[in-house]
Amino acid sequence: FEVEALSYDYSASIECLAHPLKPLYNGGIIQNPELNNELQGWTAFGDAKIEHRESLGNKYAVAHSRNQARDSVSQKIYLQKDKHYTLSAWIQVKGSEGNVPVTAVVKTTTRLKFAGAIFAESNCWSMLKGGLTSDESGPAELYFEGNDTSAEIWIDNVSLQPFTEEEWRSHQDESIERARKRKVLVQAVDEEGNPLPNATISFVQKRPGFPFGSSMSSSILNNKLYQDWFTSRFTVTTFGNEMKWYSTENVQGKEDYSVADAMLQFAKQHNIAVRGHNIFWDDPHFQPSWVPSLSPPQLNSAVEKRVRSVVSRYRGQLIAWDVVNENLHFSFFEDKLGQAFSGRIFNEAHNIDGQTTLFLNEYNTIEDSRDGVSSPAKYIQKLKQIQSYPGNAGLPIGIGLEAHFPAQGINFPYLRASIDNLAATRLPIWITELDVASQPKQSQYFELALRELHGHPMVRGLVMWTGPSPEGCYRICLVDNNFRNLPAGKVVDKLLSEWRLSKLSGMTDQNGFFEANLFHGDYEIEVSHPVMKNYTFTQRLQVTPTDDSKETKQFVQLSM
Repeated sequence: FEVEALSYDYSASIECLAHPLKPLYNGGIIQNPELNNELQGWTAFGDAKIEHRESLGNKYAVAHSRNQARDSVSQKIYLQKDKHYTLSAWIQVKGSEGNVPVTAVVKTTTRLKFAGAIFAESNCWSMLKGGLTSDESGPAELYFEGNDTSAEIWIDNVSLQPFTEEEWRSHQDESIERARKRKVLVQAVDEEGNPLPNATISFVQKRPGFPFGSSMSSSILNNKLYQDWFTSRFTVTTFGNEMKWYSTENVQGKEDYSVADAMLQFAKQHNIAVRGHNIFWDDPHFQPSWVPSLSPPQLNSAVEKRVRSVVSRYRGQLIAWDVVNENLHFSFFEDKLGQAFSGRIFNEAHNIDGQTTLFLNEYNTIEDSRDGVSSPAKYIQKLKQIQSYPGNAGLPIGIGLEAHFPAQGINFPYLRASIDNLAATRLPIWITELDVASQPKQSQYFELALRELHGHPMVRGLVMWTGPSPEGCYRICLVDNNFRNLPAGKVVDKLLSEWRLSKLSGMTDQNGFFEANLFHGDYEIEVSHPVMKNYTFTQRLQVTPTDDSKETKQFVQLSM
């Protein structure tokens, strides 16, 4: 018999609330999660003093008299090996001005695991959502640390919910059924509109709806093997280097878009959508060689010329622009032209190309819980800064998550919770540069990452950073030089066959109806009937996502 797995709760809040929301999963394995029973189950961590307080009918724990970052409230827990733990808590601070970073830490007998972080505020409650996977069984301690020791840390409605690997995978399957498929009800009728029972209905998917692709290099232009391999699999791409500033204006004043133009033409011919990567890159190491020596006024002129040149050239031909790449980790342009640089460039790009979604593109937002520079909380702060630039309210902005996973493995609960947090912005989320660093289990982790990201209901598209080139691949290759599958390529082909419908057939009931559960995408429907010999009716159908979370069937009537 099957045990019904506990469903995963994808909800998150990025609002600061007067009252914290109830703990997810009723607190999971946390004792006294709502602090309704004084401090039962909770103790002081480090040298903090803790107390139980109540205001407006809400009870919570407070850590005060803190001398070190780790001085706070904690609870002893027991972790089980290989289980995924999703964590949430509501945090508030007092006695400090502005936002205070607070991090959830799990201390095991061998190490510290960072499970999530939030910018906590005074006078309202913020939700911290994160998680961890336990690689050993044993006692542990959950606590919350903050570098600002002058601040009291208040905590409430804490939850730590374990899931087995099987349960975790079942969430992905559930999500695919709900977010990537739709029920289609077909009715076959004759010329007078009477139902046709026992008609044979066949569906053939011509193009999948979920955008899935890989980066590509210019070597595709002259390599038939590369072209056939790519076009038979992918519906979206990003050019690895060819649209970047150092490629299109290697020498100041001498622009050359010929390679990018040819690659875009090739993509269009094969109905492959293209992400524009990128207008600027904030990393000082990846500027055109002539740029770093420019004075601020000279740089400003060069920047204006670059925006106008590249965005107007490809206006209306791309599905996205990565506007100021990696501007949480780096600040080459902000340091020289002011902190409003990103907001300004988003504004200028939109004024030239008003229909294309403009992305903030970053790494380690979902990959590494230890990188505080680009945590989901920091990412959301940057989004708000860009949106607050004059004229930027209502801009079509997207969330670009590079997903370059490290060799140390992947913290899947943190990854999933991070996307939950970002999804609360209601902005479209894309995975833009997925790969996994070299390690013995590289292709296995690659498959797990692809399943997790495709299975998240709020991810709108996925691009892998796997474009073959004569110099090799960046970190993971799908194919060898003859375009034969390597282990990671076998993973991609396996998943492509899972995520697409090759063919489905069935027969209509006595009222002429046939129902199918189909992946989103473009289909050809074929209808034949035993009474109407030698006559087959064919129609195109686009299966689209529903507008909201309600399950609504798509209805099609076919008249023969």
